[in-house]
Amino acid sequence: MRLNRSLIQVRVRLTYAAAGVLLIAAAAVLGVVAGTCTGYVIQAGREPTALPPLSQPVLAQSKGKGPEPLSAAQDGRVRTDGDLRTLLLKRPSGAQDPLFEPGHDGWMSLAEYAETFKEPAKEFKYEIGAEFRRAAVTAWRLDDTYSVEIRLVQYRQEERLAAADSAENGRYWAEREAGSRSWAIPGTGDGRVYVRTRPDTESGVSVYSAEAHARRGDIALEIWIYDAKPISKEKVMDLAKRQVGRL
Repeated sequence: MRLNRSLIQVRVRLTYAAAGVLLIAAAAVLGVVAGTCTGYVIQAGREPTALPPLSQPVLAQSKGKGPEPLSAAQDGRVRTDGDLRTLLLKRPSGAQDPLFEPGHDGWMSLAEYAETFKEPAKEFKYEIGAEFRRAAVTAWRLDDTYSVEIRLVQYRQEERLAAADSAENGRYWAEREAGSRSWAIPGTGDGRVYVRTRPDTESGVSVYSAEAHARRGDIALEIWIYDAKPISKEKVMDLAKRQVGRL
């Protein structure tokens, strides 16, 4: 009987404890609800706050003519979007036509430009991906051995800076030619001229060469010089600086 009474007392105590917990929880809930209701009552009694207007004031438009378009000296696109051939260096006095005229009427098609590489089919595909736009070319001879060819290759550059890639590719291969020396072209950032100190004898005759690679905006510049005797740095540098200056 003592055991049963103890169990009963424990159960009673647990019941009272549970009831106490429920009362405390209920009081907490009632306190939160009461506080929320009080907040709503206070807010409802206040004057409404005016919201800022959704519409903005109408701005007065200026009258008169708009600004004049930029000149070619101020905007390079004015020059480069026109006839690209006019940006090429003029033939020097006394120059002769090259033995093989590159392109047609001063222009090189994509296929003609790709043919100047060792792997034309591969280059043709590459140039399509590089967004080739057009290429202008000029060439001349000063005697039976000295010849010059200048190309301006323009890219659309909607997806990539292809002109910079083209100039970098030209420099990459030029620097790997045996006996090649190079100098920076002033005002071009990374443009350089290259002079071969060793002649190419694959054709059975000794041919010296020099070249230049630079870029300005969406145009890659290429200059090629060939002669039966060594070509000086001054010759290719002079052509490079003057051609860059026209861009």
